[in-house]
Parts: sequence; C-alpha cells; structure tokens
Amino acid sequence: MNIISLIREILKSKNIIWDLAKADFRKRFVGSYFGVAWMFVQPVVTVLIYFLIFQMGFKSVPPVPEVPYVVWLVPGIVPWFFFAETLNLGTAVLSEYNYLVKKVVFNVSILPVIKVISCLIVHGIFVIIMLVMTLAFGRLPMISWIGIIYYSFCLSVFALAIIYITCAINVFFKDMAQIVGIALQFGMWMTPIMWDPTMFKDFPVKVEKIMKLNPVYYVVVGYRDSILRGNYFFERPGLTIYFWAVTIVLLFIGLRLFNKLRPHFSDVL
Repeated sequence: MNIISLIREILKSKNIIWDLAKADFRKRFVGSYFGVAWMFVQPVVTVLIYFLIFQMGFKSVPPVPEVPYVVWLVPGIVPWFFFAETLNLGTAVLSEYNYLVKKVVFNVSILPVIKVISCLIVHGIFVIIMLVMTLAFGRLPMISWIGIIYYSFCLSVFALAIIYITCAINVFFKDMAQIVGIALQFGMWMTPIMWDPTMFKDFPVKVEKIMKLNPVYYVVVGYRDSILRGNYFFERPGLTIYFWAVTIVLLFIGLRLFNKLRPHFSDVL
C-alpha cells in the first residue's frame, strides 16, 4: 500500500473508521468512576505546574507582547498533548486490536487511522477550551484562528506517519513503547513549548536552527501564530515546505515498513 492507496482506503472505509474511532474514545473511560473528567485532569495539572514554575517562579516573559504566560503556553502545549497521546496509544494499536489483526477480511492498515481520529476527538475538546480561555483573557477572535484546523491536520498526518513505523515494530519489539515515551519526554523540551529562545540572553543561533528541524516545532509555532499573532501558515513558506517534505517521506517509509511486516502480525500476536 502506498500513500494514494491509503487515502482511497480511508475514503472507502470512512464509516467503519468513524464508528471504531468513537468506540475507541468511549472505551478509554468505561468503568472509570469520573469518566471523561479524567481526560482533563492530567493536562490541567501539567499546565498549572508549568505556570507556577515559569510564571510565578522564573517570572518568564513570553515573546508575544502583552500576553500572559499561561495564554502563550496553552496554544503550544495543547497540540503537544495530542501528539504525545496519539503516539503513546498508537504504538500499541495492533496489540490492542489483535482480534481484528487476526481477521483475514479486516484491513489492519486503517487501525492507526482509527487511533488518530479517536485522539483527535479529545484534541477537539481541548481546542474549544483553549479558545474559550483565550477569550476569557480578553483576546478578541481573529480569522487566523481557522488555521488551527490546518495545523491539526498537519499534526494528525505527521503522527500517523510515525505510528505506522512504531506500531509495526512494537509487534516484534515490545520495548518500542518505552522508547517512544522517552523520546516524547525529550522532545517536549526541545520543541520548545514551555519556553522560547527569545526568553534567554545570547541563546545560540545554531541551537535554535537545529530545533526548527523538529516538524512539531512548525505546528506549535503555527498554533501560536494563528491564535496570538494573527498570522497564517503561508507566512512561513520555508517551514511549510520542510514540514510536508519530512512528513511525506516518513509516511512513505512507514507504509513500506508496515506492509512488509504485516503478513507476520497475526503469527506474533
């Protein structure tokens, strides 16, 4: 299966993908006393901790003038929550749905897509909360807010490309999930999300250029551009071209690896 075939399969199976994605979303909270409320606890606590450390402790001043630190922080951390959750859950998707993998008639290539859409539902709720919070702090809505849809799509495709690689490897190498978790912890500080190079004096220019090689940097900056600065994605043409070039290459590699290992999935699972 190549990228074109994947798109055709998604369109062909859109109904079953949506039904399974909704079921996957509900399944995560079945049997939990507080249900969906747990979905908000960890992100809210995380934002509160970073706010206390950087705003109250270090007195950090964000690079956007007259914007409180928490208003600057949330548009960066919301897409990261989505990316991290998608990778963590998507890496184990084949093991989680092993009963479907063993069915000859089921196309297992849509399982990563189902997991991405399931996480995208959660992300949509957080985006709404983020926009309400932005309004609560006195920021007026702008047309550029529509860019959030584009950047969410960008991050979904990028995450999907990586998941095709990690979930295929995870079937045979169970430590893959732990490696992904460690990489996400490291990546969160290198994106950057809680801080910005402009917050530090004499920040190395070379280090900043290296950080921009991280495709998630493009999305995080894009969220902040859309919500806080009123900028659009076409105002960063270099990063846009770079992001999609890397994403398409990773998706091509991921699909090739997934297809090569797919005949052996049912034997191992």
